[in-house]
Amino acid sequence: MHLLPHISSVLRNKSGWLCLIFLVPALAFSGGLPAIVDGEPLPSLAPMLEQTTPAVVNISTTGTVRTSNPLFEDPFFRHFFDMPQRSRQRRTQSLGSGVIVDAAQGLVVTNHHVIEDADEILVTLTDGRELKATLIGKDPEADIAVVSIEANNLHALRWADSDQLRVGDFVVAIGNPFGLGQTVTSGIVSALGRSGLGIEEIEDFIQTDASINPGNSGGALVNLRGEVVGINTAIVGPSGGNVGIGFAIPSNLAQDLMQQIVSDGEVRRGKLGVSLQQLTEELQDVFGVKRGVVVSGVESNSSADLAGLQRGDVLTEVDGRKVQSVNQVKNAIGLLRVGEEIEVKFVRGGQPFSTSLYVGAAALTVIEGEELANQLEGAVFENYTTQNRTVVAISGVRSGSRMDRYGFRRGDIVLAVNSVRVATVEEMIDAVPLQSGKTVLDVQRGSASQTVLVQ
Repeated sequence: MHLLPHISSVLRNKSGWLCLIFLVPALAFSGGLPAIVDGEPLPSLAPMLEQTTPAVVNISTTGTVRTSNPLFEDPFFRHFFDMPQRSRQRRTQSLGSGVIVDAAQGLVVTNHHVIEDADEILVTLTDGRELKATLIGKDPEADIAVVSIEANNLHALRWADSDQLRVGDFVVAIGNPFGLGQTVTSGIVSALGRSGLGIEEIEDFIQTDASINPGNSGGALVNLRGEVVGINTAIVGPSGGNVGIGFAIPSNLAQDLMQQIVSDGEVRRGKLGVSLQQLTEELQDVFGVKRGVVVSGVESNSSADLAGLQRGDVLTEVDGRKVQSVNQVKNAIGLLRVGEEIEVKFVRGGQPFSTSLYVGAAALTVIEGEELANQLEGAVFENYTTQNRTVVAISGVRSGSRMDRYGFRRGDIVLAVNSVRVATVEEMIDAVPLQSGKTVLDVQRGSASQTVLVQ
């Protein structure tokens, strides 16, 4: 009641009595829009949302993380100064969203970063029920996780075919922004296939201008039929808020990852066995190709090697996807399952070729318990091929494990084990003692290297 006079005064000062032209419609509709005009109901999203919103849940977590001075976490610093590790536990909390996609099994899809480091996961339904959830599995690279709840009368959403999306399609984002409670925003599909953003390891995002804010993560992006076309996951904004640029994981990718997690407990990604580099303007002239990615190396006996790919080939298409950046190739392969047959198109000597190959298994070995030696428990090692050599890289360290307590990090390179130089995971396994004891690791981090005793 007090707002309109204020607006009238402001407009009068700027535009004279022209303000009356704007005030008349405002006053005419101050009672709200009619539900029916000329015998026809006004368009509304309400009927669709009444069927959809009960399947979108709020997720809250509590967890514990270890914190310490970064210097004390570095094994090289501790070794050099002969200092013990000093750390403490800190409780964490997070809020996010999730989507019920299977009512019978109580399966809820959300983002990995929503439940990361969680000791307890609590799901709140729109009817007020609070349920403890069990983690089924997660995929940090694509930021997908699956949890399960036990309850009756659950409502689940159907998956849509995200490959059928077009730029300009209307979409609705449902989630729990800023912990306010369930909120609905609408917009359109702004772009498809967004990658190279550095948000996740595997990126193939739907971009939308439907408002997505912190807390929307893991919520549903639905079409006007109320089907899930994406899982909201990230925003781009200078202050962490919505500026009309939000990203969602396509439903086809999210559904495939969910199925792998439910059946296997994890996502097993494959590899081609090639090293790649960008096709720069200089290389375009050398290879006579304007678009593609250059093969700079081929791993012996890999899928690419067996299919006949060679150093100097220029990849132009992978599994039906045109590629012109290393990230696009990485994403295309990262979305495939081990053993899947794909077609690769490439240019060699100015001539186009194509070949079929099977996606090979990535060379990953998880060091757990007595598998090798207790002192290496918790690390994940990978054969990593650079442009010049193959090395053993630590691609993951489980929080709270022995290797984590020693301060090892993802990206560390193992040069030698007990004075034996190693270049592959297999060579490292041979060099590690079968029985628990002392293991000396020569490790490189960045440009620095150091010998670390693990016992």
